[in-house]
Order: sequence, then structure tokens, then C-alpha cells
Amino acid sequence: MRPPDFESDGVQLYRGDCDEVLSEMRAEFVKFDAVITDPPYGENIGKMGFTNSTDGGVAKRNDYKGGADWDDAGLKLWQYQNMEQVSGVLAIFGGNFFADILPVSRGWYAWDKKSGGKYSNDFADIELVWTNQDRPARVISYIWHGMIQQNMKDKERRFHPSQKPVNVMVRLVEDLTSEGDTVLDPFMGVGSTGLACLKSGRSFVGIERDPNYFEIAKKRIQEAQLQMRMPI
Repeated sequence: MRPPDFESDGVQLYRGDCDEVLSEMRAEFVKFDAVITDPPYGENIGKMGFTNSTDGGVAKRNDYKGGADWDDAGLKLWQYQNMEQVSGVLAIFGGNFFADILPVSRGWYAWDKKSGGKYSNDFADIELVWTNQDRPARVISYIWHGMIQQNMKDKERRFHPSQKPVNVMVRLVEDLTSEGDTVLDPFMGVGSTGLACLKSGRSFVGIERDPNYFEIAKKRIQEAQLQMRMPI
């Protein structure tokens, strides 16, 4: 199997198509403790013009620099099967879009992005995360609406139109894995799952095909690792 394009302190990042990299992993019987990922939903969001619109007439949205075709197609059956073959625990954002390929599960998460309907939103009020775990469904409440975030004192810069808050990913990582486990995200985007793994003491393997998003993810992870090494 090809070496990672970036490797440092328990993090391995591959720049390339996840189908190719996952196929190599399957062929070499590589196994992970969990796959936690946010695949494209197939809504064609990248071409909807959100980056050129305004939010309540206040400010222009971030000029996302990734490819416009990133959300043309949703998760495919063989992609799910590849993830299933390399991991025990699976957690997939947007599971409601893939009901035709995902097995029935009661272990869903609902991420409430508006926390009680206080804010309007161009996207859904909640996002659903399918897991293959036989456990009660749970709610994650974390405000994430344009310039409004749960943690306004330490706001995350947004680089991707479907970027997930690191703290939401931390909740999933810590609920579904144990310290020291290795988590794979085959649709890494700008690396929020990787940052959550760093905060939670997990190793991380990420795959991203868009070169710009890959570089952003690498930089975010490098900066987080550097901060972790700094003396208190």
C-alpha cells in the first residue's frame, strides 16, 4: 500500500480518491477501530451559490475554495461496503440520504444546530448521523449558524460549506471509541474529525481528494499538534 502523504504523531493523511485508498486498505486487510465520516449527500450544494449570497444582509459568506463538484453524488453502496470491511464501528453523517443502502439501526444521533429554533438557517435545523451501534438514539445540541457559534469566545474559522464543529465530532469520537483507538475518515474534508481525535487521544487516518481541502486539513492538524507540544 502507498505511504501516506502526511504522517505525524499518530496522524496519517492520504490525498486521493477514497475509493482507491480504501480498496488498497481492504486488499491489505488494514483495520480501524471506527469510521466516523461526513460523505457528500448528493445535494449539489457546491453549485447552489451559497458562497455568493448574504446572510441576513449582514455579511458575505466565506469564499470556499474547494472544487464545486464535491457534492454532486452521494455515498455509494460499494463505498459503504468498503468502510464496513475495514472497521467495526461506523458513524455516517447524512444517513437519512442513504436509507437505500444503510441497514436499519436504532443508534442514531441528531445534531441540533439551532438549539431550540432560535435562529433561521439555510440548511436543515438538524443533521442525522447513522451508526451501526445497537444503542439508544441521542441528541447533540451545538449551535452552528453562519457567524453564530456555540462558543463565540473561540470561534472556529469555516473553510468548507458542510464543515462540522470540532466539538460535535469530539462527542461522536468519545462516545463511539476508546482512548488509544484509531479512527478513519475517508471523506476528511478540512479535518474536523482529525482535530477531534487529537483532542480525545485517538489516532487518526484521513483521506481527501480535493487538494485545497487536504492542505487546509493538514495545516489545521499541524497547528493543533504544535499547540499540544507547547509547554503549559
